[in-house]
Amino acid sequence: MIALSLAEIAAVVGGQTYDIPDPAVQVTGPVVRDSREVESGSLFVAFAGERVDGHDFAAAVVEAGAVAVLASRPVGVPAIVVDDVQTALGALARHVVERLGATLVALTGSAGKTSTKDLIAQVLRSKAPTVFTPGSLNNEIGLPLTALSATEETKFLVLEMGARGIGHIRYLADLTPPKVGLVLNVGTAHIGEFGGREQIAQAKGELVEGLPPAEDGGAAILNADDPLVRAMASRTKARVILFGESDEADVRAENVRLTAGGQPSFSLHTPSGCSDVTMRLYGEHHVSNALAAAAVAHELGMSADEIARALSEAGSLSRWRMEVTERPDGVTVVNDAYNANPESMRAALRALAAMGKGRRTWAVLGKMAELGDEALAEHDAVGRLAVRLNVGKLVAVGAGKRPGCNWAHITRVRGVRSRCTCPTHRRLSTCCAASCARGTSFS
Repeated sequence: MIALSLAEIAAVVGGQTYDIPDPAVQVTGPVVRDSREVESGSLFVAFAGERVDGHDFAAAVVEAGAVAVLASRPVGVPAIVVDDVQTALGALARHVVERLGATLVALTGSAGKTSTKDLIAQVLRSKAPTVFTPGSLNNEIGLPLTALSATEETKFLVLEMGARGIGHIRYLADLTPPKVGLVLNVGTAHIGEFGGREQIAQAKGELVEGLPPAEDGGAAILNADDPLVRAMASRTKARVILFGESDEADVRAENVRLTAGGQPSFSLHTPSGCSDVTMRLYGEHHVSNALAAAAVAHELGMSADEIARALSEAGSLSRWRMEVTERPDGVTVVNDAYNANPESMRAALRALAAMGKGRRTWAVLGKMAELGDEALAEHDAVGRLAVRLNVGKLVAVGAGKRPGCNWAHITRVRGVRSRCTCPTHRRLSTCCAASCARGTSFS
């Protein structure tokens, strides 16, 4: 974080100082909520959770080097006490962002946010110092903590924004106002909580509504291939840049193809020129992610050659997103298990099919949650896609007859050459150990 005195922090968050001998002492280390991450000069943020209360660690974090604790009550060590810790954290993040002068890029979407965020970060940091959301810390706590990790040297700040309801994105964008806003897609993730794709589109579009107007440098990067996203152009005063495979896209891909190992290559077309990209990532779905990253980078002044070079060198930064492991026994394991929604699961199955040509393929699928009334239809559609892709063995985890176990129908899907259902993860390991053999692609 940029260096701030405890007195300035207290003023920004509207807090009172307790047990602080010298309010001029500065926070020079990271702002953290995990006591294990405290370093010398840190500010520790104490959240009172259902099972763990951060206030209980106050003495330990100060002993470990924290300058003070941001808390909701006095804790017997140097502290800034506020009425609401989350609100105070957000206020501090906005203050720091306004002081930084870095270009802030925010993105949202139903699927692919984290992978695209990682691509954007790798492309931009090839040009200048870049700070970005670690993993999927994209909520009202993770986002301000990421913003607070920026320093005076930071030129680009890339923030992933998630939503579980109307107003969530607007709240996050108000905490850390972006100059460039990217909306990837509108799918069915969390549709059970939103009520429909139109409501999801309403929520995701809040990002572009809050952008600066075009004359002030605001830019909305929208997916030309998703009608619900493209329609968001009418909701912003920012300049609109379209990406996708559509001929009307400003940043588009041509001659898309997959290598024998399932890695995409394509010709990248931008308003500033064209260049070829061969990605290290697996799956054709990464083409759209790469185009989104390219559109952001183009808007921020990078050439087509610079973008293509960075995309071709980019890898996976966040765990459990299409992680590929080649085992000594010849089995290829593709771990895409961080989360499950219909769009990401379909993309993973298509990647498995491309990577597993000429080999035995297994798909081990967990349940997809928060789909509401669409749950049965979406699970059924994924099962039928596995049939069309000729997946060799389909293993459904969590199958059963009780409510929410929506894989039970999979045993009735015709065309799967081999299938089994595992009510528990313990049963899964037994099933896989008994059947897995050399030459299998395993996702």
